[in-house]
Amino acid sequence: MSSLHDAFARAKSENRAALIAYLPAGYPSEDGAVECIAAMVEGGVDIVEIGFPYSDPVMDGPTIQDAVNISLEGGTKSATVINTVKRVSELGVPALVMSYWNPIERYGVDAFAADFHAAGGVGVITPDLTPEEAEDWITSTNSNDVDRVFLVALSSSDERIAKVANATTGFIYAGAVMGVTGARTSVSDAIEGLVAKVRRHSDLPVAVGLGVSTPEQAHEIAQYADGVIVGSAFVTAIKNDGPAGAKALAQALSQGLSR
Repeated sequence: MSSLHDAFARAKSENRAALIAYLPAGYPSEDGAVECIAAMVEGGVDIVEIGFPYSDPVMDGPTIQDAVNISLEGGTKSATVINTVKRVSELGVPALVMSYWNPIERYGVDAFAADFHAAGGVGVITPDLTPEEAEDWITSTNSNDVDRVFLVALSSSDERIAKVANATTGFIYAGAVMGVTGARTSVSDAIEGLVAKVRRHSDLPVAVGLGVSTPEQAHEIAQYADGVIVGSAFVTAIKNDGPAGAKALAQALSQGLSR
């Protein structure tokens, strides 16, 4: 069992959901990202998603797009991402990368899986890669002991959920909204039904993300999901108040995760 699964198991033993935080590598700078992530962890984050900045982030809303643009303009490269994974792993928290497929393919599938594992990374989320197109990725991640995370959506059929569950080894990412990332004022009531459908096909943890931004939303989701994923709200907190804002948001969110 990987440290990723250990984090979910620890949260479950404490009768709460795990808090998963997303931040692009290189935002607001390479060192600044690590400093903010350290503050998140101090505030109660259990698992960290490090975004691999990409010039065509079709699934990202304006908040994360702006952060990614700042990162790229600051000179973030693939080496920055790998180094950030290493530094975050050294904080003692499971580090994942969230990446579109193009940057991984451009890096080299086998090379990325090997370098990511060597840096201490535990899992990779690939939002635009389908299980049907993932044969090379599955082979490389299996060889390098890297967990795979695939996504399901509110529109996913039972057949699609079964395929995703069969290809996933880390946790199943359930999208709480249709559309791009970004903080929402409410989370769809249908997401609880989606999580229930996923559980019929897999014993893996199920984490809910896309649109989650408040302690109240986190508490609601924690009643039926194993993890709560927050991204845009952390970017906004860091934009406004730096590491202190990241820590304060993590503390507020973590207080709402009990069941």
